[in-house]
Amino acid sequence: MSDPQTDGMRVAAIRGAAPASNDADSILSATEELMREIIAVNQLDPSQMVSAIFTTTEDLDAEFPAVAARRMGLNEVPLMCAREIPVPGAMAGVIRVMLHTYLPAGVKARHVYLGETRNLRVDLDAAQ
Repeated sequence: MSDPQTDGMRVAAIRGAAPASNDADSILSATEELMREIIAVNQLDPSQMVSAIFTTTEDLDAEFPAVAARRMGLNEVPLMCAREIPVPGAMAGVIRVMLHTYLPAGVKARHVYLGETRNLRVDLDAAQ
């Protein structure tokens, strides 16, 4: 059975990260900026989003990043928050997301790394 909303589409995982401080306002504003940029550069429609997994480094515990996504109206998208593995020497103060969404076949996902988090994935820098 065909679905007009997903015909000619494929599921893609879009990655992103943003720096934040450990206060609710910083976590929420960083997450919102990250999600808005991912949506804009990939021309996403929330109705085609499958799910999103947010992670934070262990120093960020003042708020759930998913709250920002809900405030943006992503109420029908299943969201999950988790903690990053605390690897010694890893960058602190980082919110990450893996957003699963439908994209048109042949369209490449554009990952978004904001601020200093660009250093996490220099291999993707050319795609930003």
